[in-house]
Amino acid sequence: MHPVRKQRLYLVLFMVVFSSAAVALMMYALRGNINLFYPPSDVAAGEAPVGRPIRVGGMVVADSLRRSETSLEITFELTDYEATVPVTYTGILPDLFDEGQGAVASGELNAEGVLEATEILAKHDENYMPPEVADALENSGYDYKGNAQ
Repeated sequence: MHPVRKQRLYLVLFMVVFSSAAVALMMYALRGNINLFYPPSDVAAGEAPVGRPIRVGGMVVADSLRRSETSLEITFELTDYEATVPVTYTGILPDLFDEGQGAVASGELNAEGVLEATEILAKHDENYMPPEVADALENSGYDYKGNAQ
């Protein structure tokens, strides 16, 4: 093989190996940042990972909202009208958060099946529903107001 061709071959091989290693390192670094959405029925069925960041969305169950008298801890339940998931959150809730409204909670599921939320998102007006929550409710046969379809 001619020395110039050999040098080019080594350069191309080096670039392929270096690029592959860079992509592999990026994928490894980002795998811990994935935050997947699960509807309450999947969480209740045990399909959601325990101890990993997830998002759970649905409607806040009526009369499930409980506030601690001594701290900012709040407990409530989210439902997709097939199953419910208990959620605990410590902090100030969004202004539009209310029972019977759509919400998405981000956090980690503990061994007891309770989502320990670090962030709560509430829908921003009466007509909007987060796409993941709307899909989960539609799959369960209900609309965003809890009416059977």
